[in-house]
Amino acid sequence: MKRSQYAVIGLGRFGSSLAKELIKLGYQVLGIDKDEEAVEEMSSVLTHVVAADSTDEDVIRSLGLRNFDSVVVAIGDDIQASILTTILLKDVGVKNVVGKALSELHGKVLQKIGADRVIFPERDMGIRVAHQLVSPNLLDYIELSKDYTIAELTVPSCLDGRSLKDLDTRALYGCSVVAINKKKGVIIAPTATDMVEEGDIMVIIGTNDEIELFENEVIR
Repeated sequence: MKRSQYAVIGLGRFGSSLAKELIKLGYQVLGIDKDEEAVEEMSSVLTHVVAADSTDEDVIRSLGLRNFDSVVVAIGDDIQASILTTILLKDVGVKNVVGKALSELHGKVLQKIGADRVIFPERDMGIRVAHQLVSPNLLDYIELSKDYTIAELTVPSCLDGRSLKDLDTRALYGCSVVAINKKKGVIIAPTATDMVEEGDIMVIIGTNDEIELFENEVIR
């Protein structure tokens, strides 16, 4: 079975971190950056690295990027280069282009010119950190939409030994526990008889209001 291939254009902090994680997950990664030092630094980590200007159409065509599963445009502060690179990638037939946006306006432009997905690393991390600050038991927070969220919550001592039937989160708060991460492993789609222990991590899905209500009345 052919392993998925990814290309990351822009090997700054975000791009290099993303590329390294893809390698850890077992995928092949091509790293591209016009800075030769950045390329050299990643040469022993990634599958392939290339020092090249991604705004040059001949370069984009020569790299065969249309054959990759996804290409991430993770260019740092050069918005013009980010936009031109995205246009070229779509022109050569890359099927999935992910663009890193520095601002809402930048993100709108990337969407208009054909980026298949736009991400806002700084904004999204800011939102997650804010939620973690105000809720000490909250480990992670991912907004699925304007209304729905997945949250990871550490089980406090007051819930130790309680079953999901006892907690009855769906009836009382409207949110659902979809997984429990225990020291011995993860329980996916737990049943009413599954119990939580202090230190377990509950993965909960629901609206923002439902999860906030559960946190306020049960976790804290």
